[in-house]
Amino acid sequence: MSTRYADDLRLAHVLADAVDQLTMSRFKAQDLVVETKPDLTEVTDADRAAEQLVRAQLSRSRSRDQVIGEEFGSTGTAARQWVIDPIDGTANFVRGVPVWATLIGLVEDGEVVMGLVSSPALSRRWWAATGAGAWTGTRISSASALRVSQVDRVEDASLSYSALDAWAEQGRLRAMLNLMQRFWRTRAYGDFWSYMLLAEGAVDVATEPSLHLHDMVALAPIVTEAGGRFTSLEGEDGPFGGGAVATNGHLHEQVLTALSGSDQES
Repeated sequence: MSTRYADDLRLAHVLADAVDQLTMSRFKAQDLVVETKPDLTEVTDADRAAEQLVRAQLSRSRSRDQVIGEEFGSTGTAARQWVIDPIDGTANFVRGVPVWATLIGLVEDGEVVMGLVSSPALSRRWWAATGAGAWTGTRISSASALRVSQVDRVEDASLSYSALDAWAEQGRLRAMLNLMQRFWRTRAYGDFWSYMLLAEGAVDVATEPSLHLHDMVALAPIVTEAGGRFTSLEGEDGPFGGGAVATNGHLHEQVLTALSGSDQES
């Protein structure tokens, strides 16, 4: 893969290899330690150990870069920021559902330039870097290119989403339900899986109203390098707006318009 971020991408694969081994050793473990964080989300010993592993490697390989992680916050200050979600889909991990992944993203000067998603329980991995396309496979040398769908009518499209309670909390549940009824097909694949299916062309729209930076940085370049769009619910490009609307591009403005109203509007 020819890209100025080739070395960073290779490092991301090395990190993912190590984390995959760790997380798979804890998946369905009888002694898995599960705690509840102040925001009422779950965290396990595997989440913390995986992030610590990544941070230790980055401290050796990219000591000047900043690291932002879900479990241990931000360390360092630099124009280059590694953004880590050690286990996206912790609730699935805890319940033995194989849909979870490690997310590794890189931001440079305020722009997302690289992302990798590794889901070892599904035996799948996806990655992308600016100008180098989006790919899936087990290794860079044996990868297949990703491309979003060309569906251009909501009535013919497939939508993936996660829990509806977050839409209610934001006062957008009615708008979301009205939009869902227009789609040919809706499924709650949820978490990273929705966006990877979008990049593969299997899903046409994926959206969530409330997300953190670590939930989105790795996903955004994979969607955009596959030919799609990734914005906030207000239409701001990138993963910095606190929520996500990801589409194949053709449907983006229609979805943004449909979600723009609140439940309080007449």
